[in-house]
Amino acid sequence: MSRRDDFAFMDAIAQAQLVRRREVTALELVDATIQRMERLNPALNAVVTPMYEQARAVAMDKLPPGPFAGVPFLLKDVIAFCRGTRSTWGSAFLRDFVPDRDSELVVRLKRAGLIILGMANAPEFGLRPTTESRLFGPCHNPWNVALSPGGSSGGSAAAVAAGLVPMAHGNDAGGSIRIPASCCGVFGVKPTRGRNPLDPDYCHMLGAVWVEHAITRSVRDSAALLDATSGTDIRDPYWAPPPKRPFLHEVGADPGKLNIAFTVAVPPFVRPDADSISVHADCVSVVHDAVQLCKELGHHVEESMPAADGDLVANAFGNVFFTGIALAIDRFALLIGRTPTPKQYEPQTWAVYDMGRNQSISAFLSSLAVLQQASRDIDRFFAKYDVWLTPTLTTLPVPLGAFNSAPENPWQVIMHQGECASFTGVANFTGQPAMSVPLYWNREGLPVGTQFVGRYGDEATLFRLAAQLEKARPWSSRHPAISA
Repeated sequence: MSRRDDFAFMDAIAQAQLVRRREVTALELVDATIQRMERLNPALNAVVTPMYEQARAVAMDKLPPGPFAGVPFLLKDVIAFCRGTRSTWGSAFLRDFVPDRDSELVVRLKRAGLIILGMANAPEFGLRPTTESRLFGPCHNPWNVALSPGGSSGGSAAAVAAGLVPMAHGNDAGGSIRIPASCCGVFGVKPTRGRNPLDPDYCHMLGAVWVEHAITRSVRDSAALLDATSGTDIRDPYWAPPPKRPFLHEVGADPGKLNIAFTVAVPPFVRPDADSISVHADCVSVVHDAVQLCKELGHHVEESMPAADGDLVANAFGNVFFTGIALAIDRFALLIGRTPTPKQYEPQTWAVYDMGRNQSISAFLSSLAVLQQASRDIDRFFAKYDVWLTPTLTTLPVPLGAFNSAPENPWQVIMHQGECASFTGVANFTGQPAMSVPLYWNREGLPVGTQFVGRYGDEATLFRLAAQLEKARPWSSRHPAISA
């Protein structure tokens, strides 16, 4: 392994410390990252829009005094605008769209000192729990290239797992940070609604369920990055309670004896027929393994789940989600002066768009009211429990192409995708923080994530618990096949 590969599996804080101590320059880090990307990305297809020359120019200039000065980073090619770089959202409809401004989140990422080396692969409009857009082709899971890395932040998760970058941007409207974190064996936090700024032009798109953050290798990176980017923008429609102290200070702090509920059954408010959705034996095992680990760490753990009306909540979540996607597509159509047609989109995207644009205003507002009531119901559950423990997914990483089996019936595929992500969407419609933690690898050597959901506004407890789990069951030394 070359001296430059020594950087590959350091976390972002460690890389920033090297730059700060002048043991390495930002340009050396950037060049080392570019070399790894050029060597490994052909097998992964994780980076779809390289920004190498721009990154080198930033590295050679004066860096801002942020906590991650000089550290390489990737943006997910959905929602995050980087001025002068194409933003496709994984869609041929936007293949030539180049924004003339940075999103507020990107402004804060740059202010933190991160150097953006490219845009990461994502499914069209971030709609799928796999990363296989027609525009860019499939992203491959670094643990097994025949498998999906998950989605929609699949390119980001694959890049972090393979050691291309220590952390990468992700966003989450139904599990899109946690799903690929589980599939790729890395750490993924979905923050509280309103914790990070949303793009002002698209904040109402999925504002009730969509959040921004990142996929990281270490717990401390996720906490420190959230410190650097969080805080409501004046244009945001939602607000999160300010933390009592920096999130990084929670890493290593004693979580105390937590009261943890767990379940391995799909919650009834995910789908009306939730009891018919099977959960893979390994996804069940990961929860029982985590239950035992949490007990050994001194926490109280018992089986329980929140209750809600499955028919109402499932339909309401779908209505809000589909309407939001339709709004985004229509806004882009106005922006670039083109009329959306079915041939310009993948079948599943068009099915969602068509459903969303035909929702009535009263149905949309009624759906929001249902989700707000469900959130209040779940708040009562969290009055008793500090954390809710579930599988991240109902299945192991699926083979690439598994969700393309019925192109003539997109809703059949959409429903199947939803079954796989049955555990993640809850935290989106309630706005609660949630994380996928890589505690378990099965007999085939595949990572299987464990999800922990916290109280609204309480990322602090999750970071304390995550750091405790990371210390008890370290994962940083586990490297996938596509990483050397």
